[in-house]
Amino acid sequence: MRQQPVFAVMAFIFHITLLAVPLFLDAHNTLWDESWGISLWSLPDALSDVMTVLLLISIVFLVIRRVVRSEVRILTETWDFVLLGLIALPFLTGFLAYHQAGPYELLMILHILTAEILLILIPFTKLAHMILFFFTRAFIGFEMGGRRGARSW
Repeated sequence: MRQQPVFAVMAFIFHITLLAVPLFLDAHNTLWDESWGISLWSLPDALSDVMTVLLLISIVFLVIRRVVRSEVRILTETWDFVLLGLIALPFLTGFLAYHQAGPYELLMILHILTAEILLILIPFTKLAHMILFFFTRAFIGFEMGGRRGARSW
């Protein structure tokens, strides 16, 4: 964080907005409430719009960083750009559909389709770290806990 503060801020913005907008968007909460009776706290629509734009800006930043920084470019594959594009699509199509900027039905179909594709891809891509993060943190906590020097393996 000290060596790359701009990247750190953009990474935090990316991850926070990537989780907060789909979980706490008012329209999504309405669907969850009607389907399963689960109601979460909802973000105001204006804040959701700002967070969506911030997410899209952070994705552009991450793409530019992967192209410009040689140490990141070496590790970057085409799939990394495709995945960032796939992450951007549900947010972009949902934003455009909400603001009636284009054919609404087509945008909603694309919004739902791209979101479902992302959900399907989670276990097979780098997106798996959103689930595996908790397991690795628990393992590291166990390793570095009260038993320093005594590895579990």
